[in-house]
Amino acid sequence: MIKTFFRIFLVLFLCLFLYGNIYFWIDEKGTKHFTNVSPPRNEAIQEQEESKSVFKKLSSPKNKTLLFKVVRIFDGDTIQVKGLDLIFKIRLVGIDCPEIGFNGQKDQPFSQKAKQYLINLLDDKKIAIKTYGTDAYNRQLAEIFAGGKNINLEMIKAGLAEVYTGRRPKNLDSQTYLKEEVRARKAGQGMWRQGHFYKTPRQWRKENPRE
Repeated sequence: MIKTFFRIFLVLFLCLFLYGNIYFWIDEKGTKHFTNVSPPRNEAIQEQEESKSVFKKLSSPKNKTLLFKVVRIFDGDTIQVKGLDLIFKIRLVGIDCPEIGFNGQKDQPFSQKAKQYLINLLDDKKIAIKTYGTDAYNRQLAEIFAGGKNINLEMIKAGLAEVYTGRRPKNLDSQTYLKEEVRARKAGQGMWRQGHFYKTPRQWRKENPRE
Protein backbone atom coordinates (compact mmCIF):
# COMPACT_ATOMS: atom_id res chain seq x y z
CA MET A 1 0.00 0.00 0.00
CA ILE A 2 2.83 2.41 0.86
CA LYS A 3 4.53 1.66 -2.47
CA THR A 4 1.27 2.40 -4.29
CA PHE A 5 0.91 5.78 -2.59
CA PHE A 6 4.56 6.58 -3.34
CA ARG A 7 4.10 5.85 -7.05
CA ILE A 8 0.97 8.01 -7.17
CA PHE A 9 2.96 10.92 -5.75
CA LEU A 10 5.61 10.47 -8.43
CA VAL A 11 3.12 10.24 -11.28
CA LEU A 12 1.43 13.46 -10.17
CA PHE A 13 4.80 15.09 -9.87
CA LEU A 14 6.20 13.97 -13.21
CA CYS A 15 3.09 14.87 -15.16
CA LEU A 16 2.21 18.15 -13.48
CA PHE A 17 4.16 20.32 -11.05
CA LEU A 18 7.26 19.95 -8.91
CA TYR A 19 6.45 21.70 -5.66
CA GLY A 20 2.68 22.08 -5.86
CA ASN A 21 0.72 21.08 -2.77
CA ILE A 22 -0.67 17.55 -2.79
CA TYR A 23 -4.04 17.02 -1.09
CA PHE A 24 -5.84 13.84 -0.22
CA TRP A 25 -9.24 12.76 1.01
CA ILE A 26 -10.97 9.47 1.74
CA ASP A 27 -14.39 8.90 0.20
CA GLU A 28 -17.34 7.08 1.75
CA LYS A 29 -16.04 3.74 0.43
CA GLY A 30 -12.68 4.22 2.12
CA THR A 31 -10.79 4.94 -1.11
CA LYS A 32 -7.94 7.42 -0.80
CA HIS A 33 -7.76 10.11 -3.53
CA PHE A 34 -4.93 12.50 -4.40
CA THR A 35 -4.85 15.82 -6.26
CA ASN A 36 -2.53 18.79 -6.75
CA VAL A 37 -5.26 21.05 -8.13
CA SER A 38 -8.31 22.51 -6.41
CA PRO A 39 -9.72 19.73 -4.22
CA PRO A 40 -13.48 19.03 -3.90
CA ARG A 41 -15.16 21.50 -1.56
CA ASN A 42 -17.49 18.92 -0.05
CA GLU A 43 -14.72 16.61 1.15
CA ALA A 44 -12.60 16.67 4.29
CA ILE A 45 -9.27 17.62 2.74
CA GLN A 46 -5.82 17.19 4.22
CA GLU A 47 -2.50 18.34 2.81
CA GLN A 48 -0.01 15.55 2.17
CA GLU A 49 3.19 16.80 3.81
CA GLU A 50 5.12 13.61 3.02
CA SER A 51 5.04 14.36 -0.70
CA LYS A 52 7.24 17.42 -0.25
CA SER A 53 10.15 15.30 0.97
CA VAL A 54 9.66 12.91 -1.96
CA PHE A 55 9.77 15.81 -4.43
CA LYS A 56 12.83 17.28 -2.76
CA LYS A 57 14.74 14.01 -3.13
CA LEU A 58 13.76 13.62 -6.76
CA SER A 59 14.86 17.18 -7.59
CA SER A 60 18.26 16.92 -5.90
CA PRO A 61 21.39 16.18 -7.97
CA LYS A 62 22.88 14.68 -4.78
CA ASN A 63 20.22 11.99 -4.69
CA LYS A 64 21.76 8.53 -4.99
CA THR A 65 18.68 6.34 -4.67
CA LEU A 66 16.13 7.67 -7.20
CA LEU A 67 18.03 6.94 -10.39
CA PHE A 68 16.64 6.43 -13.87
CA LYS A 69 17.75 4.36 -16.83
CA VAL A 70 18.04 6.11 -20.18
CA VAL A 71 16.04 4.10 -22.72
CA ARG A 72 16.19 6.42 -25.73
CA ILE A 73 18.04 9.51 -26.91
CA PHE A 74 16.10 11.48 -29.51
CA ASP A 75 18.62 14.28 -30.11
CA GLY A 76 21.12 16.39 -28.21
CA ASP A 77 18.62 17.74 -25.71
CA THR A 78 15.75 15.24 -25.47
CA ILE A 79 15.79 11.79 -23.88
CA GLN A 80 13.41 9.15 -22.55
CA VAL A 81 14.01 7.49 -19.19
CA LYS A 82 12.59 4.64 -17.16
CA GLY A 83 12.38 4.05 -13.43
CA LEU A 84 9.94 3.48 -10.55
CA ASP A 85 7.50 1.89 -13.01
CA LEU A 86 7.43 5.12 -15.04
CA ILE A 87 8.59 5.98 -18.57
CA PHE A 88 8.76 9.64 -19.49
CA LYS A 89 10.58 12.20 -21.65
CA ILE A 90 13.05 14.77 -20.41
CA ARG A 91 13.93 17.99 -22.23
CA LEU A 92 17.34 19.08 -20.96
CA VAL A 93 16.55 22.44 -19.40
CA GLY A 94 18.51 25.58 -20.16
CA ILE A 95 20.07 24.39 -23.43
CA ASP A 96 19.15 24.20 -27.11
CA CYS A 97 20.92 21.82 -29.49
CA PRO A 98 21.07 21.84 -33.31
CA GLU A 99 17.94 20.36 -34.86
CA ILE A 100 17.73 16.89 -36.40
CA GLY A 101 15.59 16.87 -39.54
CA PHE A 102 12.00 15.66 -39.20
CA ASN A 103 10.38 13.30 -41.73
CA GLY A 104 13.16 13.52 -44.29
CA GLN A 105 14.01 17.18 -43.73
CA LYS A 106 17.70 18.05 -43.66
CA ASP A 107 19.64 18.09 -40.40
CA GLN A 108 21.05 21.26 -38.94
CA PRO A 109 24.87 21.15 -38.93
CA PHE A 110 26.26 19.43 -35.81
CA SER A 111 22.86 17.99 -34.79
CA GLN A 112 24.01 14.40 -35.23
CA LYS A 113 27.30 15.17 -33.47
CA ALA A 114 25.33 16.58 -30.52
CA LYS A 115 23.19 13.46 -30.34
CA GLN A 116 26.22 11.16 -30.50
CA TYR A 117 28.04 13.17 -27.84
CA LEU A 118 25.05 12.83 -25.52
CA ILE A 119 24.93 9.08 -26.23
CA ASN A 120 28.60 8.83 -25.25
CA LEU A 121 28.07 10.82 -22.05
CA LEU A 122 25.17 8.62 -20.96
CA ASP A 123 26.44 5.25 -22.19
CA ASP A 124 25.52 2.54 -19.66
CA LYS A 125 24.87 5.11 -16.93
CA LYS A 126 21.86 5.72 -14.74
CA ILE A 127 21.00 9.34 -14.14
CA ALA A 128 19.73 11.53 -11.34
CA ILE A 129 17.43 14.37 -12.32
CA LYS A 130 16.75 17.84 -11.01
CA THR A 131 13.46 18.88 -12.48
CA TYR A 132 12.05 22.35 -13.08
CA GLY A 133 8.51 21.35 -14.00
CA THR A 134 7.03 20.44 -17.38
CA ASP A 135 6.90 22.09 -20.79
CA ALA A 136 4.07 22.49 -23.28
CA TYR A 137 4.69 18.95 -24.56
CA ASN A 138 4.40 17.41 -21.08
CA ARG A 139 8.12 16.67 -20.95
CA GLN A 140 10.08 17.13 -17.74
CA LEU A 141 12.37 20.14 -17.93
CA ALA A 142 15.39 18.91 -16.04
CA GLU A 143 19.08 18.99 -15.42
CA ILE A 144 20.46 15.48 -15.59
CA PHE A 145 23.50 14.15 -13.76
CA ALA A 146 25.68 11.15 -14.53
CA GLY A 147 29.22 10.26 -13.52
CA GLY A 148 29.34 13.27 -11.22
CA LYS A 149 28.69 15.67 -14.11
CA ASN A 150 25.91 18.04 -15.04
CA ILE A 151 25.19 16.67 -18.51
CA ASN A 152 23.34 19.80 -19.66
CA LEU A 153 26.43 21.85 -18.90
CA GLU A 154 28.70 19.32 -20.62
CA MET A 155 26.76 19.84 -23.86
CA ILE A 156 27.40 23.59 -23.60
CA LYS A 157 31.11 23.07 -22.84
CA ALA A 158 31.51 20.85 -25.89
CA GLY A 159 30.07 23.54 -28.13
CA LEU A 160 27.18 21.30 -29.09
CA ALA A 161 24.43 23.35 -27.46
CA GLU A 162 23.73 26.99 -26.83
CA VAL A 163 21.98 28.47 -23.83
CA TYR A 164 18.23 28.37 -24.41
CA THR A 165 17.11 31.85 -25.45
CA GLY A 166 13.46 31.50 -24.46
CA ARG A 167 12.05 31.67 -20.98
CA ARG A 168 14.21 29.80 -18.49
CA PRO A 169 13.22 28.74 -14.94
CA LYS A 170 14.04 31.49 -12.46
CA ASN A 171 15.81 29.07 -10.13
CA LEU A 172 18.09 27.71 -12.87
CA ASP A 173 21.70 28.90 -12.56
CA SER A 174 21.74 30.44 -16.05
CA GLN A 175 24.90 32.46 -15.39
CA THR A 176 27.02 29.31 -15.22
CA TYR A 177 25.57 28.16 -18.51
CA LEU A 178 26.19 31.54 -20.15
CA LYS A 179 29.82 31.66 -18.95
CA GLU A 180 30.51 28.21 -20.40
CA GLU A 181 28.90 29.19 -23.69
CA VAL A 182 31.20 32.22 -23.95
CA ARG A 183 34.24 29.98 -23.34
CA ALA A 184 33.11 27.48 -25.97
CA ARG A 185 32.47 30.27 -28.50
CA LYS A 186 35.90 31.81 -27.99
CA ALA A 187 37.58 28.42 -28.30
CA GLY A 188 35.66 27.59 -31.48
CA GLN A 189 34.33 24.41 -29.92
CA GLY A 190 31.91 22.23 -31.86
CA MET A 191 29.25 24.16 -33.74
CA TRP A 192 30.89 27.51 -32.97
CA ARG A 193 33.57 26.81 -35.57
CA GLN A 194 30.96 27.72 -38.19
CA GLY A 195 31.58 31.38 -37.43
CA HIS A 196 29.17 33.73 -39.20
CA PHE A 197 27.51 30.76 -40.93
CA TYR A 198 26.12 29.61 -37.58
CA LYS A 199 22.35 29.68 -37.12
CA THR A 200 20.66 29.28 -33.77
CA PRO A 201 18.35 26.27 -33.35
CA ARG A 202 15.47 28.71 -32.98
CA GLN A 203 16.33 30.37 -36.30
CA TRP A 204 16.72 26.97 -37.96
CA ARG A 205 13.30 25.84 -36.71
CA LYS A 206 11.75 29.01 -38.10
CA GLU A 207 13.35 28.51 -41.51
CA ASN A 208 12.65 24.77 -41.55
CA PRO A 209 9.22 24.24 -39.97
CA ARG A 210 8.04 20.69 -39.46
CA GLU A 211 5.66 19.68 -42.22
